[in-house]
Amino acid sequence: MNRKRAMLVAGTLGSIVLAMSSCTSSKPQASEDAGEAGGNAPETMATTVAAPPKASKEYNIALLQGVAGDQFYITMQCGAQEEAAKLGVKLDTQGPQKFDPTLQKPILDSIVAARPDAVLVAPTDVKAMQQPLQQAAAAGIKVVLVDTTTEDPSYAVSEIASDNEGGGRAAFEAIKKLRPEGGKVMVMNVDPGVSTTDARAKGFEDAVKADSNFQYVGVQYSHNDPATAAQLIGAQLQKDPDLVGVFATNIFSAEGSATGVRQAGKAGQVSVVGFDAGPNQMQALRDGTVQALVAQDPGLIGKFGVDEAVTALDGGDNTTRVQTGFTIITQDNLNGEGGAAAYKSNC
Repeated sequence: MNRKRAMLVAGTLGSIVLAMSSCTSSKPQASEDAGEAGGNAPETMATTVAAPPKASKEYNIALLQGVAGDQFYITMQCGAQEEAAKLGVKLDTQGPQKFDPTLQKPILDSIVAARPDAVLVAPTDVKAMQQPLQQAAAAGIKVVLVDTTTEDPSYAVSEIASDNEGGGRAAFEAIKKLRPEGGKVMVMNVDPGVSTTDARAKGFEDAVKADSNFQYVGVQYSHNDPATAAQLIGAQLQKDPDLVGVFATNIFSAEGSATGVRQAGKAGQVSVVGFDAGPNQMQALRDGTVQALVAQDPGLIGKFGVDEAVTALDGGDNTTRVQTGFTIITQDNLNGEGGAAAYKSNC
């Protein structure tokens, strides 16, 4: 069951941003070379993906989310469930109540003890989850990394994630379009050591530093708590009352950043660009509190995760690195492609 993915180079980041008001998205990218995956997806925008045929047996696959109840991971679960049903395998989904390795590891230990055939997992820390996942793979369980990764992912049969650095660059371009006069900008991140959000912040920071019209005033960490993000934004605005833009790297960071800007009475001055597109973020965009959203495709990540697990279990050739794209949502495309990219609250 040889998996072949055809790649089509279809555009550049600049053309993506120029098209923001109408139809802005990048499509999945697959790469057999892990070294290619560090931020080229906005330029390599289209690929066809051949799903495996029906599984040779009814495998048991576990999906371990980064956090339960997060619409990103719910949407990933929906994509994985739909693909599992198509391929004839069982899927069990679990997740910790917070994005925290001390809460995720015991769940992983329980999953490993149950001996599933494969596990799709979004590691909550690049270091803390390294050894537990290596041990899972050593126990004969096929490991597929979805969304996040660890320091050395060589134990995994595949890694599937968005082009996070590219998403960070696109977030800066969105702020640049909203605030062409330039000014001070910042990042509201989750915690250091989370591979995806660190990459988003890096993409944004690198893009800001390459533009002399903008000044990067740093990053704050909300610990995935909207209330903390709101407090941090308030404090930053006291320090930098002329702040013009905030890039929030995930759902809860965006929610809290929007609240903090609103509470400070700066909604007309500070442009907030969020990463992810949960119901609260979509409502904030409709209300004008958030000016743009960078939406991932978590449903496709879940689908590809099941595909790669079944491919490995049936003895096929895995794609070691798969990148999915993103859609930039503004008020102009809410009723079209932008609205269709919104995350789900249930399957």
